[in-house]
Amino acid sequence: MVSNHLTEVNIMNQPILTAATRMTGRVLMSAIFIMAGISKLGAYAATQGYMESMGVPGALLPLVILLELGGGLTVVLGWQTRISAFLLAGFCIASALIFHASFGDQMQSILFMKNLAMAGGFLFLVADGAGAWSLDARRQANR
Repeated sequence: MVSNHLTEVNIMNQPILTAATRMTGRVLMSAIFIMAGISKLGAYAATQGYMESMGVPGALLPLVILLELGGGLTVVLGWQTRISAFLLAGFCIASALIFHASFGDQMQSILFMKNLAMAGGFLFLVADGAGAWSLDARRQANR
């Protein structure tokens, strides 16, 4: 007799499904940062002005772009994932506090919570690593 319910044990106990899920999660979490980094390159002066209007030195913009693009790409590839995820988690928390801590505005509250949720996801990557389909896993396998 076949059971009509699927359990966490029999679904996620499949190595290929676990690897695919981890890789998909990395791609989805990184997409926002890669796209944001690219858009900041295209609107450099406007982004710098916005940062300065919020009390953040515009001179930090190259580091922000590097973190968004570089960190996003390294998480997608699963290379130095724990380090990149740690930095992106910190970035999410800092940007939530600096740019979205206006709780009288519902949209800013949503963006604040979105940033905290993303930080939480990145902290899972810090704890668990990128998974089997990653450059980190290949590097460890070759040791």
